[in-house]
Amino acid sequence: MTRFFLKLLVFSLIYQCQLSILNAQEEENTPLFYENHIYKESIHTPILCRSGAEMTYPILYLNSIETLTLSFDDFTDETSQYYYTIYHCNSDWKPTQISQMEYIDGFIENPVTKFQYSFNTLQPYVHYDLIFPNENMKPKISGNYLLLVYEDSDTSLKVLTKRFMITEAMTEIKPIVKRATQIDKMKSHQEVDFNLVNSFNCRDPFQEIKPVILQNGNWNLAVKGLKPLYVKEDELIYDYEEENIFGGGSEFRYVDIKSVRYQSDRVAKLEYVKPIFHVSIVTDEPRRFKVYLNWQDIDGKFLIKNSDANESSTEADYVMLHFSLKTYKPYVQGKIYVNGWFNDWSTDEKYELKYNEAEDAYTGEALVKQGYYNYLYAFVDSSGVPDYSMIEGNHYETENEYLILVYYHPFASQYERLTGYKIINSNNVVFKF
Repeated sequence: MTRFFLKLLVFSLIYQCQLSILNAQEEENTPLFYENHIYKESIHTPILCRSGAEMTYPILYLNSIETLTLSFDDFTDETSQYYYTIYHCNSDWKPTQISQMEYIDGFIENPVTKFQYSFNTLQPYVHYDLIFPNENMKPKISGNYLLLVYEDSDTSLKVLTKRFMITEAMTEIKPIVKRATQIDKMKSHQEVDFNLVNSFNCRDPFQEIKPVILQNGNWNLAVKGLKPLYVKEDELIYDYEEENIFGGGSEFRYVDIKSVRYQSDRVAKLEYVKPIFHVSIVTDEPRRFKVYLNWQDIDGKFLIKNSDANESSTEADYVMLHFSLKTYKPYVQGKIYVNGWFNDWSTDEKYELKYNEAEDAYTGEALVKQGYYNYLYAFVDSSGVPDYSMIEGNHYETENEYLILVYYHPFASQYERLTGYKIINSNNVVFKF
């Protein structure tokens, strides 16, 4: 009998070693995605924003004294040896073919040293913070960057990636958001026109200037490839009628889970199911054919907050959010996802809602940290492109936030510079045709 258990123990150890090797090989073979992405399953709520300014875009001016703050939680009782580095990218988020020494001032690799343990939470975690740029690493040039966090000084052991941008103040952007000019889009779409004034000599603005427009920070629907419609003295005019329009959408749905002591207005059920709290949001309905309703939102963003604690970064707990979308019948031509800044507009399967025949509704769940969340429902067909109008509808009156980025690729240069950016809100949409 003793020999039998000894063989069983040896077999178990061999199996565990083989499994560990396979998992390590899988991690090493995981490609680097040049987007916001989580590679390690224990990582939750990665946020990158301007230091001291929550819910902001991760954009800094070159050589500015301002910094960015990266934070994330690791569902573990022990700390890990995390490191970080950065990679320069072009406007399409493909890696630039120059060495890191050409765009990094300082060390190419640095450790993440600041961490705190969660306090008084049902879900234990270690909270990490990184303030960047710092004396050990600074970007030398402007443009798009990818921040990579990895483990044990081995870049193949990827943990997470986050996008950020370093800009120069070389382009003045004069934008205007108005009701779409096209007759068939006037009631549903918004048009983003703009003029550019550059403080540098550009040989060929039609080839060297590359503007990008984002609606509510969603890179999935970015407008790219615009050329100047015409040039007037030193001004580049981008006054299109079709190429620069966005569906107006509807105001974002929201849920307030800053406290688990009471149910907020859009919480249908709050209960503790060991080991954490579960929050069921009131059943949503499609808004495609409904009239526009106005309420204040935060343009798809989210805010981490525990209203019953002093330090939300380490005292906010994790809860399971339950979503329900009443449709009465399934959408057979595609899938339904919940989207927002909280999941980087992802169409990963963990954010997919499944049709529940018993409830005549799509249902799903997401594990999130306490706070205030905006979200929408996305319909995705075989094209892979999210369509928010299928569920949410489009209204020209909707308040949206637009980010305009201007990239400059000089002739014979090996990289693209970011020469300016502008944030504009459609809250005061111009009604002119």
